[in-house]
Formats: sequence, structure tokens, C-alpha cells
Amino acid sequence: MERANHSSLSGFILLGFSSRPQLEAVLFLVILACYFLSLLGNSTIIFLSLVDPRLHTPMYLFLSNLSFMDLCLTTCTVPQTLVNFRGRGKTISYGGCVAQLFIALGLGGVECVLLSVMAYDRYAAVCRPLHYMVVMHPQLCLRLVVTAWMTGFSNSVVQTAMTMTLPLCGKNQLDHFFCEVPVMLKLACTDTSINEAELFAVSVFFLVVPLSLILVSYGHIAHAVLKMKSAQGRRKAFGTCGSHLLVVVIFFGTLISMYLQPPSSYSQDVNKSIALFYTLVTPLLNPLIYTLRNKEVKGALKRLVVGRAMDSRES
Repeated sequence: MERANHSSLSGFILLGFSSRPQLEAVLFLVILACYFLSLLGNSTIIFLSLVDPRLHTPMYLFLSNLSFMDLCLTTCTVPQTLVNFRGRGKTISYGGCVAQLFIALGLGGVECVLLSVMAYDRYAAVCRPLHYMVVMHPQLCLRLVVTAWMTGFSNSVVQTAMTMTLPLCGKNQLDHFFCEVPVMLKLACTDTSINEAELFAVSVFFLVVPLSLILVSYGHIAHAVLKMKSAQGRRKAFGTCGSHLLVVVIFFGTLISMYLQPPSSYSQDVNKSIALFYTLVTPLLNPLIYTLRNKEVKGALKRLVVGRAMDSRES
């Protein structure tokens, strides 16, 4: 028992890409730049959604929640990764690993549900424009947001508890750059078939079901867009929907490849690359594709800059 508890007392070693120090040096700069841009883009969206009354709509309520979630996800994993890439210890405490696992799992579940809610919001806006404000009334929007957060973190409580109570028998080296369920299962010195089956079932619920709902929603949107008489309107709508679908495919594609296969079949180098893409690139793409190209956001940003400039001149 003393040996089994050794990992929980001393923490874990995150190997990352330690076998390729030159790669870690390059990745450090790339990750740092992407992290800064992600913080800037997502913080801008949240700030504009709060201060500009014209953005107090259901769509920007969901988008600001998505941006806040992306900020939390990158901050949960990236700083520790940067420290480990530049340091020699590459360690994380047991409590830090539990927190990282819990937060990352919870936020991943929240984003899955939230993206399906956003697809329904776009369906209501395009296919039922005259009834949009009746369908997407403020109370319903708030309930949907709360449901997304509660569903994601309720699952995270169960997953984290089941994973971190496994006997590790003194193993404390994680062949990854952050704490993740499939990697933790590899450290267990007991049969993990029940954990793997439960992880697969939960992954189907959080990945396949929301993705199916999103594709159905966008199928209805595409059908409605094809009925538009204006060719310019069709191009604009398809451009917007295509961008959104690109984010959905990237997000769900990476998670499906990570979780809808048994941990025993994982190629760790591929898995680490996918996880890095999911935790870094997707939070960077979301603000670029969903909002910063929108006329409403550009207008809000312009009004904010012009207003600040006028105030400085008057003072």
C-alpha cells in the first residue's frame, strides 16, 4: 500500500517531448505566441459582449461563454506546459494533476454541449427568423448555458474520481504534457476495462450525440439557405456556416480520435500532437472564425476605439 500511494504523495513527471529537446524549444515559442493571441482574442470578445448593448443577444451570450471556456482551458494546461518545456524537473504536484484533469474534462464537456446549443441558435435565427426572439428568449438561453456547464462538470467529477482512485503502484511518469484520462489509465496496475468502457460510453454521449445534433441543425440551415433568392445572401450564409462547421469538425474530430478508441491502441506521439492541437489551436480559431470576422463585432470594436479616442481628446 505504501508503494501504491507513492505517486499520490510525490506528484507526477510530465515527459512531454523530452526525448526531442530541439522540438520542445521550437514548441515553446509557438505555444507562447498562440497562447498570447488566444488570450487577446477571447478576452476581446468577452469584453465587447459585456460593454456593447448591441451585442446583448443570445448568440453573443453563447459566444462569450465559449470564449471564457477557451480562456480557462488554455490557462489550465498551457502555463504548466511552458514551464516544463523550459525547466528540467517537468513535474506537477498530485493536487495540480487532479485540478488539471478535472478542469480540462469539465471544460471539454461544456464545449461539446455549448457548440450544439449554438448550432440550434443559428437554426432558429436562419430557419425561424420571425419567431427567433420568442424561441430564444433570455430565460431559455440562461438555462441552456447553465445546463452546459453543469453537465460538463458533473461528468468531470465522476471521471476524475474514477481515474484518480486507481492504484498506480509507484508509477509517476506521464508520457504527455498534461494530465489526461487515457494517459492516467496507462499508469494503473489493475484491470481498467470498466474505466475504458465507461469512458467510451461518456465519450459517445458528449461527442457523437452533440455532433449529430449539430449536423442536423446545419442540414436544416443549408436547406433554408438554398431557398434564398439572393445569390449573394446564399454565398454569405454558406461562408458563415462553412466556417462554423470547420471549427466543429476540428474540435470534435480531435476529441473523437482521442477518446473513442481504447487507450491500449494509442500512439503517444500522435495523441500528444492531437491534444496539443485541441488545447491550443482550437481556442485560437474560435474567436477568429466565430466572431472577430463578424460585422457586429467589428462595429463594436470600432465604436469602442472611437469612443476612447474622443474621450482622450476632450480630456
